[in-house]
This record gives sequence, C-alpha cells and structure tokens, in this order.
Amino acid sequence: MFKFGNIDVKGKVVLAPMAGYTFTSYREFMNKFGVALCYTEMVSVMGLIYGNDETFSYIKFPKSDVPTGVQLFGVEPDTFVKAVGICEEFNPIIDFYDVNMGCPVDKVTKTGAGSSLLKNPKLCGDIIRAIKSATNKPVSAKIRLGWDNKSINYLEVIEELEKAGIDMIAIHARTTKDLYIGTPRYELIRDLRNKMHVPLVVSGNIYTPEDAIKAMEITGADAVMVARGAVGNPRLITNINNIINNKDIEAPCLQEQIRYCKELAKMICDDKGEYMGIRIFRAMGSKFFNGFPNCKALKQRITTETYSYDDLEMIIDEYLMEYTD
Repeated sequence: MFKFGNIDVKGKVVLAPMAGYTFTSYREFMNKFGVALCYTEMVSVMGLIYGNDETFSYIKFPKSDVPTGVQLFGVEPDTFVKAVGICEEFNPIIDFYDVNMGCPVDKVTKTGAGSSLLKNPKLCGDIIRAIKSATNKPVSAKIRLGWDNKSINYLEVIEELEKAGIDMIAIHARTTKDLYIGTPRYELIRDLRNKMHVPLVVSGNIYTPEDAIKAMEITGADAVMVARGAVGNPRLITNINNIINNKDIEAPCLQEQIRYCKELAKMICDDKGEYMGIRIFRAMGSKFFNGFPNCKALKQRITTETYSYDDLEMIIDEYLMEYTD
C-alpha cells in the first residue's frame, strides 16, 4: 500500500510500540488481525550498550511476515550508532529501526530522551543521520506536536528529520504536556502529508474504524497507528482494514472475545512462562469484556484472582454458567 525505505507495507494499520504490551507474543497475536507494520517495546540504547539482559530480551524475536522494527530511545547520536551495531549483530532479521521522540512519560523525558528531543530539532536530525550511517535498513521516528502549546514545532522537527534522510514519520496529535489526556488535535496537522516527502503515520485515540478514517482523511496520512484502542479489541484492526476496503464491519461477539482472551493468555504464558505471563496478562485480559453486560465482576476477577491459565478458564466458565444459557 506504501513503501517505507525498501519495505513494501501491505496495509494501512500499524501496531504502535507500547511499553509492557508489544512483546513478541502480543505482536504475534495482534498481527493475525491485519497489522501491516509493528514495533518492539521501547529499547534503551544504554541498556544495550551496558549489556542489560532484560533490554536484550526486547530485541530477541523471530522473523515475522509483518515487518518488525526495534524502537530505540536515548539522547546522544553516538550511543544510537553503538546500539544499532549491537542490534545488527544480535538479531540480523530486524526489519527497521525507529527512534522514540514521542514518549511523554517523566522518567523518560527527564533524561532528555523521548519527546524531550523535540526541544532540539537539530539533535533529532543528528540522531537519524547517525543511525543511517550505521545501517542500510529503514529508519523512522515517532514524534508529537511539540513540547507544549507554546512550542508546537512539529514542522521544524519534520524538516530536520527529512534532511537527515528519514524514511517514515509517525506523529501523535498531542503535545508532551497533553500526555494522553483530552482530544488529539488532528486539525493542527491537516493535510500534513502534502507538506512531507516521506510516508506519514498518524496516532492518537484510535478506538473505532471511524476514528481511523477521520484521522487519515484530515491529515492525508498513509497509515494509522493503533495503540490502547486495540487492547482487548483486536478486531478493531480488522474492521479498520474492512472499512478502508469497503467491506462490512463486524462487531465482536462474547464467545469470540472469550476465544481471543484465552488464546492471548496461552501465547503469553508460552512466551514468558505461566507465572510471569499470567500476571502480565491480567490487565489486558479484563479489556476483552469491555461493553458486554454483567461483566464487571468477571473483569475484576480476571484482574485480581488470576494466578494461572487454569484460573482464567475457571473464572470465565463460572461467568458463563451464571449469565448465559
């Protein structure tokens, strides 16, 4: 559907990088619903340089039919070069690299990384230039509108990124100070794609297929990035693709959501071991039942009483016995 460096992206729905979510098994589960491009969780360049085992676990993954990029965060261009060199040697099947210039969380921004980089557009360009010197794979970045309402400078940042040779840009339509609160301001980036020379992906509050279409129509973007809206609602990705391709939208039914819930839990447990996997899964699991009647107690039990995969099955079975025929 569009070209990102040497990658043919065969769709218009991108799975956002999300800390604590987009590990290997979650990506594999979500990709089956029509994801065209996906990313790892945020990977610290310094964690790679210092040989941190947990950091290395983020970049250890098998080849996928869906192009998969490593999202790096850091500050100094030379550390990105070292980190990319480590990635290339450790996992040569990585498809592309992305630089996190959009994370608004204080523990990231206070180090100068994430969306703090937006305060220095030239540095943003220097980082991309450095990475491009270290790999022949495509390089992208995820940015925001700016640091706050007084410093909305995304056009200046984009200019520097494009001069540095970036291959794609994703933009979240909020400032750093907005965090994830309020309505994304897509009107501020109306027709942005027409002002750019590389593919554009847009992000922010994509909870329905209509949200996705509206965001792409306003901005002219090549694709839309789905994050929290698809947690527990993987069919959102399918339905966005369906509406783009003039196909019918199908709302998930309860039995389907139960199947998806169990499937994801099993995949995470297989990936991370049952003890850790089921604890990671709890927060995701309850979201599969958002909007269904009589599910408040079910969601609470999944969050607080699930210590094994068998517990999950028992809790769901008890719910079905009580509330369905």
